[in-house]
Amino acid sequence: VQLQASGGGSVQAGGSLRLSCEASGSFFTIDVMGWYRQAPGKQREAVARIDSGGTLYYADSVKGRFTISRDKNMVYLQMNSLKPEDAAVYFCNVERVRESRASPFKTYWGHGTLVTVSS
Repeated sequence: VQLQASGGGSVQAGGSLRLSCEASGSFFTIDVMGWYRQAPGKQREAVARIDSGGTLYYADSVKGRFTISRDKNMVYLQMNSLKPEDAAVYFCNVERVRESRASPFKTYWGHGTLVTVSS
């Protein structure tokens, strides 16, 4: 499974960006799709996740500003009211991926996309 993320860029505080990630390759099901981020000098943290049943998770710091959605093999992150502290490299992630009905669960990461927010 390959993950291709896009949509990062530079915005001013208060602006918006929409990240997209496409999962390609051979897989049977993907349960969880999500976004993580890592700022310089900080640990990678979960930003938002959505499972195949539609259950959502948002980090407290982005609730009310970010919206995650998925459509087939795509996952999106709409980021509104961006703050300088949202600046980071954002990573697409898929979990509990089965390549066939009987295969074990796997996790995959995409290459990051940089989000810069200026004050």
